[in-house]
Amino acid sequence: MTQANHPSKYVVREYLERRSQEVKPPPTPEEIRRQLGWGLMMFDQKMESGRS
Repeated sequence: MTQANHPSKYVVREYLERRSQEVKPPPTPEEIRRQLGWGLMMFDQKMESGRS
């Protein structure tokens, strides 16, 4: 089973579509990762690699 270490292109496209319609300044890279769930994937991968 292959694990993705980043969000799918569809999730990113949906996020960018929502973001392009907002007037406020762009969020920080950390906030973008949080909104896309990228941080959770990276955390899960670290947790699994730590198991022996």
